[in-house]
Amino acid sequence: MIPYLLRRLWQLVPTLAGAVLVTFLLFNAVGGSPASAVLGQHASAQALAEFDAAGGYDLPLFFGRWTGTRALPRIVFSRATASEKAAWGLAAEEDALVLSPGEMRKLPLAFALPEGETWRLRVCGKGLRDGTACQVFSSGEPAEIEAGPDGARVTGVRLERKTRGWWDSQLVRFAGDLIRGDWGTSTSLARPVTEIIAQGLLPTLTLTVPVLLLELVLSLAFALVAAWKPGGVADKVLVTVSVALMSVNYIVWIVVAQYFFSYRLGLFPIWGYEGVRNLVLPVLVGAVTGVGSSVRFYRTVLLEERHKDYVRTALAKGLAPRRVLLVHILKNALSPVIVNVALSIPYLFTGSLLLENFFGIPGLGYLALNAIHSSDIAVLRATVLMSAFLFAAANLLGDIALAAVDPRVKFS
Repeated sequence: MIPYLLRRLWQLVPTLAGAVLVTFLLFNAVGGSPASAVLGQHASAQALAEFDAAGGYDLPLFFGRWTGTRALPRIVFSRATASEKAAWGLAAEEDALVLSPGEMRKLPLAFALPEGETWRLRVCGKGLRDGTACQVFSSGEPAEIEAGPDGARVTGVRLERKTRGWWDSQLVRFAGDLIRGDWGTSTSLARPVTEIIAQGLLPTLTLTVPVLLLELVLSLAFALVAAWKPGGVADKVLVTVSVALMSVNYIVWIVVAQYFFSYRLGLFPIWGYEGVRNLVLPVLVGAVTGVGSSVRFYRTVLLEERHKDYVRTALAKGLAPRRVLLVHILKNALSPVIVNVALSIPYLFTGSLLLENFFGIPGLGYLALNAIHSSDIAVLRATVLMSAFLFAAANLLGDIALAAVDPRVKFS
């Protein structure tokens, strides 16, 4: 068992590494500028640069010795907008920066370059002084473009800052922070993300664990009743009800339950997290919405086991059908039941997102939706990573439980 467990844990390493990489790409590369998302499109270039420096977003994505700066974004004049050309004193129809012989053009920096760093100015064009296209200077030196004796035609400019090393990048810093347990700082709450996650974990567990257990008990009970006499009245009624439960949207169940049981009848609170009564209704809604698909799945598994040879042998020996169903068939059907439960655990997080926000439960789902509304990248990224880690852990626990209850499954 121990070697199998260690082997499965080792196999999780590339899976978790892939989840970290995909999450990093979604939030750092594909999702646009985190600084613009938090501070807004009208924030100053210096404010955006300070936000990038605080979060490490001013580093190269994967690796590199040089990185760009918001003080002077990279520009290719032939593809630049009218406003970008205007910053360089060009008309909208011009596609290059033309300099007179010996002319020196200062860079239109949005703010002063920080002291104590090394910068590189990459200039593409013809006729530059000494024929160079790359100038390296300290932040205290003047940054300017100088034409040669015959004038110059500049087609593109890029100002870059030197990093501390080749691997001084956003990905390496992100992975290192995760290994140290640092999930960042919430921009909306100004608190470490780990504290926020820890605060929301208990409300989520008090909601999702009862939902999982109640759904499992109800589903197995109804599936056993349906499989007791296939084609009977109870079987047909349960199958019809299961299909109906599967056909109704999750939000409809929440709204209907709140209207009748909270608003009309006043049996349960409609909002808050103050006691057990606040959890009863969301737990019932969460369990009922998942019963439909689970009953149909477990019923199919039980009926498949019912037609096997060992069942006919047990019945031929005179064992009561009820005992055969509850002891023999149910025991041999545990494998697919465990797999189904393991696969449903990560999706409880998605369901809790809706339940927590409709019922005012301050759990992880509630925090995730608030992070979306406030563009809190750190919290949202942490919840996505937690979902990925939860899915991997659920699969691992499912495999271990499956191997423990089914002797046909080898620890290999």
